Parts: sequence; structure tokens; C-alpha cells
Amino acid sequence: LSTRSLPRRSSDLSKNGSLEVLLITSRDTGRWIVPKGWPSKGLKDHKMAAREAEEEAGVVGEITPDPAGTFVYLKRLTAESIEVEVTLFVLRVRREMDRWREKTARTRRWFTLKEAARRVQEPELQAYIRNAKKLFAALPSTAATKRDQASTSRR
Repeated sequence: LSTRSLPRRSSDLSKNGSLEVLLITSRDTGRWIVPKGWPSKGLKDHKMAAREAEEEAGVVGEITPDPAGTFVYLKRLTAESIEVEVTLFVLRVRREMDRWREKTARTRRWFTLKEAARRVQEPELQAYIRNAKKLFAALPSTAATKRDQASTSRR
């Protein structure tokens, strides 16, 4: 099981006014991917996905606590490939750091949805990116989710 974030920025932050997602290169093959991590004891999956986005891509923001979806992909190992189940969370990027842990090991770049879908290799991730406008619109904002949780806990 792997957790991944799909970093996005609102149209007012992009250069051309369109919705964009952030991709990074993998360290081993250089292919375009979204930041990912592996479950960690004591850390919720969405928090792990946010932490990995900060370490791998140098971005911080608000992450949805509920998954946007799941998919399976084949992870290439030296002699074989294994199936890995991925839980995908949406990260609304608020800040890009100038320095971050894996800056020298990866390239990060913002892409339009159409271009990002062409760049990633996993077919199911391509589908999530192609349908991202609907996906993002259907997800509650993290601020709204936190308000709802706080008002529920006070009852």
C-alpha cells in the first residue's frame, strides 16, 4: 500500500489561469509521477501523503483527509514488477519552498491537466488527472472539513 498526493494549485496561482497539477520525476527512472510515500505507524495516510509532498516536491498546503480514490500500478524492481495499491489524496498547494529535502534528486514542474495526464505512465492515475476538475469540485475543502469535525465534536 502506498499513499500519494495530487498537488494542485488554483487558477489564480497558475501563470495562464488554468487548473494545474504538480508532477515530480522519480529518482530511479526519471519518469513523471506524483509525490508518494509508504504507510507509517502512528501517522494517518493523508498526513503521510502531505509529508511526502513536502519532502519530495517542496510544497505545503491543505490535504483532504478523505481519499480522492485508489488505483493499482506495477512497481518496477530490478528483476521483477509488483502490484502496489495506491491511495490518492488531493493537496491544495499554498506554498512552494525554495529548498527541500529531495530538491537535488528530483525535478518538479506544474502541468495543465491535459499535459500531466500525458506525462504520467499509470493509466488509472492518467484518468484521475483527466477528470481532476470534477474530482476537485466534488471534494470538500480541508477548511470546511475541519469546521464540520469541530462542530460535530462540540455536540
